[in-house]
Amino acid sequence: MMSAFLEQIAVGLHIPDGFLSVPVSIAWWVLTIASVAIAVRRTSGALHERQIPLMGVMAAFIFAAQMLNFPVLGGTSGHLLGGALAALLLGPWAGILVMTVVLALQALLFQDGGLLAMGANIFNMGVATALVGYGMGMPLLRVFGGRPWGLALVGFVVAWASVMAAAVLTSIQLVLSGVPAAIVFPLMLFVHTFIGIGEGLITLAALSFVITTRPDIVSSLAAVVGPEGLQRRVGGGTIGTVTLVGMAFAIGAALISPFASGDPDGLERVAEDQGFLERAQDAPFNILPDYTIPGIDGGLSTILAGVIGLLIVFALIYGISQMLRARAEAAER
Repeated sequence: MMSAFLEQIAVGLHIPDGFLSVPVSIAWWVLTIASVAIAVRRTSGALHERQIPLMGVMAAFIFAAQMLNFPVLGGTSGHLLGGALAALLLGPWAGILVMTVVLALQALLFQDGGLLAMGANIFNMGVATALVGYGMGMPLLRVFGGRPWGLALVGFVVAWASVMAAAVLTSIQLVLSGVPAAIVFPLMLFVHTFIGIGEGLITLAALSFVITTRPDIVSSLAAVVGPEGLQRRVGGGTIGTVTLVGMAFAIGAALISPFASGDPDGLERVAEDQGFLERAQDAPFNILPDYTIPGIDGGLSTILAGVIGLLIVFALIYGISQMLRARAEAAER
């Protein structure tokens, strides 16, 4: 039985409605609202003009990258969460805002994760991953003193740890909702150990690219290791150029999304085997379900849905950031 589960267990940390009890869902909504409120307050006073488009690019990239499932073990797949990466590049509070918008849009527009469970999903994959990434990453960065290889290594370690934290939180919520702990914890933690490696490699690659091309834009890292610690080869180009390049990467990820691993969501498979799949409730509405556009078939449907999603998430983050910055400036007058 254990071997059968290991082939099917969860990658997907997007919890559908019905898997969590109402009290558990409400409890994590409270935690999430409080966390996001703190993030809004802390971010609004720290935003600068160069950071705003970078937040939008980061949101678009994470959204698109989450569509690229990679194979893990037999019959399972994983995808980037991105919270640790966002926190390391933008800071924890801006990272939480980025992840909140990405995860909320996934639930509302693409029906990826439940509405009642959205609070838990945002906390697990957005708040916790950002806080773990930054909380672990900053002390480690001081140890390595801004060396490029050290930054990359830290990115790998904290990204792996953030995935494990999200898996533990999801398991706790399922257990509190009546799923046997003896089933959930061993399997979730085992498979996410490997999914975390994928997350770490993607984070390592992204950080390596940024710190070798435009380390001057990474204010969160410079604040810890000092600007001189990040002075490596700095590519030319304005922040507008960086934004365009970043959006090109995001759109590129959306273009190859039809070639991502097609293995099923493991959480759903485990729920089916353990007899609690019937708890899952369909969304009360369908807009772009499962990252497709109704009426358009094949890979084109996925690509168009992905491009629409990343453009929307970029616009939302850009608009929210501008609003927060304008409000902070008005308060200072």
